[in-house]
Amino acid sequence: MTLRFVGKDPESGDHGSPAAWVFEETRDLLFQGWSADEQTTMASTRDVALPANEALIRIPRRMIPLLREALDVAESDELR
Repeated sequence: MTLRFVGKDPESGDHGSPAAWVFEETRDLLFQGWSADEQTTMASTRDVALPANEALIRIPRRMIPLLREALDVAESDELR
């Protein structure tokens, strides 16, 4: 398994932070983010059940450009 690091929240400094990677072999995306609070989790499960092996990850709006970059990397031929 090879992960390509795309970037992390520019406002996080040296702390653990929201971040994005792309699995080079499968082009799947991997995100590190804030765990959703109970209220958000309850609201989301009205639409889709949350299995025990899944988690809701909250990514700040300021990371939208980074997420676009991760999507572009995943769709490109650059990794092949």
